Amino acid sequence: MDTPGKLRPITNPLNSFLFEREFDNVDQVFKKLSKLAENLPRTKVIKKDDIYWKGVCKSLVFRFPDDLEILKIKNNYELKSSRGTIQIRSASRFGQSDLGVNQRRIATLVSKLDKFN
Repeated sequence: MDTPGKLRPITNPLNSFLFEREFDNVDQVFKKLSKLAENLPRTKVIKKDDIYWKGVCKSLVFRFPDDLEILKIKNNYELKSSRGTIQIRSASRFGQSDLGVNQRRIATLVSKLDKFN
């Protein structure tokens, strides 16, 4: 997380993907997404706190590492609001193309989340 309050932008769309969506209960969504991410195959948690989660996901065959990050951004304009934005970023550390792995990883997380909401 380089920029305060936001995840790093995507520099190569062929090997990384960034998802962003606003949710009504951002705290609950962040907790659920963090738990879902922790349960992804071959994933090691690197950092987690109340607003940020980071893990490394390794590919099945060659064990290439991909960085997975989840960030909760609360809306500042309504103090009592539980509304906020979730950003999810998945990016390969190596190679020019990931063959869609990072986008599918995020789609899987969002799909599992949507089943609970």
